[in-house]
Amino acid sequence: MGRFTRGFSGRGKAARDPRLPPGQYDAGSEWPVLTAEVTPRLSTDTWTFGIDGLVANPTTWTWQEIHALAPSTYNGDIHCVTTWSKLAMTWVGVSVDTLLGIAGPMPTASYVMATSHTGYTTNLPLEDVTNGHAWIAWEVDGGPLPTQHGGPARLLVPHLYFWKSAKWIAKLTLLDHDEQGFWERNGYHDRGDPWTEQRYQGD
Repeated sequence: MGRFTRGFSGRGKAARDPRLPPGQYDAGSEWPVLTAEVTPRLSTDTWTFGIDGLVANPTTWTWQEIHALAPSTYNGDIHCVTTWSKLAMTWVGVSVDTLLGIAGPMPTASYVMATSHTGYTTNLPLEDVTNGHAWIAWEVDGGPLPTQHGGPARLLVPHLYFWKSAKWIAKLTLLDHDEQGFWERNGYHDRGDPWTEQRYQGD
């Protein structure tokens, strides 16, 4: 039997980063730009965000009005369905909980349709955008959110695949039923949990 010296018996597999869901890789300093629509150029002078549908007080905020609300920060990771993840990011914006506290969801509300200024849509259960799970974010890693990544502001739902974090967010509409958005109608999973790899319908 051959001899071997401890420490020189070959290189084992590196431990997988526990922050990475199955099938994902760490994109490092890269941040791929993926979008289903033409990138708009939105001025903060005319930008608005609203909440409507099954709420007691439908509300629209201007850029100045939404910035006057209590800010909130998310420190953590994001995961794209195309298999890249960005780790240890810092996002600043306002919690969707704060906004819903003003709009006042009705008891029958159970789903949300997020709509972008481009017309892009994506659907989410209301529970996935409440209780500290979602933000309207306008700053990332110490600077303004770049236009190609959804600036001036996007929906941030980091615990789901990133197509759920609609870029160039315009409004949230509260519903009493589920309606599929753009990618969901085109074969993507209705919820999109990266930890169970809910990438496509049937996963």
